[in-house]
Amino acid sequence: MGISRPNRPVLLTAAATAGALALTALAPGSATADPTPRPVTREGSPLGTDRAAKAPEQAADRALDEGRAPELGDDKGRGYPREQRLDVPPENPADKSIKLGLTPYHGIAPKLNALQRVGDRVSVEIAGRSAGGHQLYLVTVTAPESARETARQARMRDRIENDPSAAAKDKAIKSSYKTPVFINNNIHGNEWEGTDAALKLIERLAKAKDKKSRDLLAHHRLYFNITTNPDGRIAGTRANANGFDLNRDFITASQPEARAVREIAVAKQPAVMIDLHGYVNGTLIEPTTPPHGENYEYDLFLKNSYANALGMEAAVNGLGYTEEKDGVKPAVIPFRDQQEGWDDWPPIFTPQYMPFHGAVATHTIEFPMQVNNEEYASQPVAELRRRARINTAIAGAAMRATLDYTRSHRASVIADQIEVFRRGATGAKQVPVSEETVPGVPGIGPEDVYTTTFPRAYVIPADGRGRRSATAAARLVDHLIANDVRVERASHAFRLGGRTYAKGAYVVDMHQPKRGLANVMLADGRDISDKVSTMYDISGWSLGRLWGASVDAVKGGGLDGVRTRPVRAAAEVGRVAPRGDLRLRLDDPREVAALNSLLSQGVEARRDRDGGAIVPSSARRAAVTAAKNYDVSFDATKTKGTKAKGTGTLHRTRVAAAVTPGELFALREMNFDVVPVSTDVLNAGFDWKKADVLFVSAGLDRGELNDAAKAGLDRFLAGGGGLVGRGAAGAALNADAKLLAVKAVEGNGDANGVVRVRSSGGAVTGGAPDHSFVYSPLWFTGLGSGVRVEQKYATGNPLLSGHWRAGENGAGGPKDAAGQAAVVSGSAGRTDVVLFGTEPLFRDHPKGVFPQVGRALLSVSRHSGE
Repeated sequence: MGISRPNRPVLLTAAATAGALALTALAPGSATADPTPRPVTREGSPLGTDRAAKAPEQAADRALDEGRAPELGDDKGRGYPREQRLDVPPENPADKSIKLGLTPYHGIAPKLNALQRVGDRVSVEIAGRSAGGHQLYLVTVTAPESARETARQARMRDRIENDPSAAAKDKAIKSSYKTPVFINNNIHGNEWEGTDAALKLIERLAKAKDKKSRDLLAHHRLYFNITTNPDGRIAGTRANANGFDLNRDFITASQPEARAVREIAVAKQPAVMIDLHGYVNGTLIEPTTPPHGENYEYDLFLKNSYANALGMEAAVNGLGYTEEKDGVKPAVIPFRDQQEGWDDWPPIFTPQYMPFHGAVATHTIEFPMQVNNEEYASQPVAELRRRARINTAIAGAAMRATLDYTRSHRASVIADQIEVFRRGATGAKQVPVSEETVPGVPGIGPEDVYTTTFPRAYVIPADGRGRRSATAAARLVDHLIANDVRVERASHAFRLGGRTYAKGAYVVDMHQPKRGLANVMLADGRDISDKVSTMYDISGWSLGRLWGASVDAVKGGGLDGVRTRPVRAAAEVGRVAPRGDLRLRLDDPREVAALNSLLSQGVEARRDRDGGAIVPSSARRAAVTAAKNYDVSFDATKTKGTKAKGTGTLHRTRVAAAVTPGELFALREMNFDVVPVSTDVLNAGFDWKKADVLFVSAGLDRGELNDAAKAGLDRFLAGGGGLVGRGAAGAALNADAKLLAVKAVEGNGDANGVVRVRSSGGAVTGGAPDHSFVYSPLWFTGLGSGVRVEQKYATGNPLLSGHWRAGENGAGGPKDAAGQAAVVSGSAGRTDVVLFGTEPLFRDHPKGVFPQVGRALLSVSRHSGE
């Protein structure tokens, strides 16, 4: 994670953008590898029911070639070890690991090839590829298994999740199930040392002859993700080649590395995991401070995580490093040693995601000696290598202590994992933590008690119901299934929770082993503004509110009258009306992507007054292809479109984008033709003929432009180039260029969450959800003549879930934003402008809000209204 509160999005500078694009060009199927339109890949991998029959190696290779994570599991006819010779990447002298005396990425494969030849304990699988095209190595260390024994282990693992009540009584599980332990390394690319500690530990275990090691490997499977972020390891960056902080991506899984870790979680079902990071001095060892995630079985989690933390603390401090001699402070356990500021509330971090797959002890470990960022550039090589050696030793101590804890508590750890799944499957209540329910953990108080009431079910209407998109419903269902959440589909119409649903509606029965994961994704969440003064990262994220589908929570009752069947993927919704002109709703990012695909082929679409696109009947063949590729529907219409300003002919829109990495990724998801820009790029000379619209949210300050760059920007805007602005940077450019007459008011910069909004409809917010997302919220007052309010914050308290307080001066809170303009539009001369105070593309997450930006870009393009 890092010691600071690193929840501000990383800006794409010109240099970073160039590096990201160069790396990403290597990744087949990467969203930034090729800006041309391409089909959307569905997420519905068949997980969670037939784990003993996974795809063979050829299928894994196909998955890698398609940019997907392969399915990992215990294939029929395969035992352990599973040796394979890894291809060795070309030597890269620019790898940033080298300066630290650590293993460069190109040095990992040769080491793993050699370790596989040492005895019969080490196996390697390819877990996926990074955004930059680099292979992700998953190492399994365990005692040898015959194919028959491996299949038996798979059956036991399946029973633990899918029949937990029986598993709790199963003597074979108690005596011979191999407890899975997962060690994740280097998810932040410039926090290197976990990789080297893991390689050292694997080598030691491969050669160990002592009784303790033999017993460990006979009763456990140890999984090591050697480097989760090879792109960042090579480049010395926190983020991957797409500019994403991977340890913020686990609820969205936008990045291939996060999807690979998700597949490991589903296929291997770890009971214990640790995630190696830097740099916090003294070494930080979770569990965390409040608030605690309300969807966990936190009593079971705290019991194991605190005990394991004590063991890791003793091991780390036992290495003998001191502050006086080495600069190393004693280890810190936040739950015990801090009041707040290091919470486990959002499931976006690896250790906060893993408990939903049955892990009962998960930890972020932050080793102490900083070697990245300014220290990497300023410290002598010898000092950097001294620090890296200390960090590697501390990481290794944490790993060994975790294995010792799991070995000595093997039976209770698995019993607790079974209990997590049993509570979910039976709908049992959570057990609030207390010194009675979690004996041996001191200092538990009411500030640590977070539980929730799970609904009986969630219903997702397949037809989108009302103004919601059926495409969004299908995407959400596929995402749930990919996360191993069980989804069923109604075979008849039914009535539930006082509402009637059509045949084909999707039902998420919350009596299921992974109910916590289902609920953390679909529930509204909670307003926790009064719980702590600040949060480490985001506090609200609801897929039920932000992904564009209709999602209904059924609070109580039974499901006996609902006839359903399990589904392994959402039904396809793509269709084209058989005759006449066609209407494509632009309420979902896939619909925007489909439209941009058609526009790139020269289809002459037009916009209707509600912001949808009218496609002529002459383009039906192209529409059929787009419907299949993007899973969208083209409906029959008699509307011919309109020539009113902003609603005329639609053209392929070229976007000059000074944005965050998440926004760049989302724009390309919607198939916009994007050219990244920044203050530096414009000052170096930029050809504005490449752009129809400028989108600004970060990294572009008109006041810092040289005279030539400023003149070029002003000519672009005066000549009809449009502006879409988001947040303070977008509002500042609007003010500096003297465009819309509005005053931007910044709220509390630490605020974030899901907010209630009210939309005006029309070209920008037609069909928009009733909720949006904010991160450092902003609103607009003093609206001048001709300024249209596209969307307002709801009256009262607009915050649905998250953390939003007034600032120290009493201003900037949700009450100040209530009823104020959140999105505005208007014209200044020939320049059309849309300004957002919300954050509709945040980290590629709020999918249902993306189309507001897509519609805005199409509306303000220099071609708009032609």
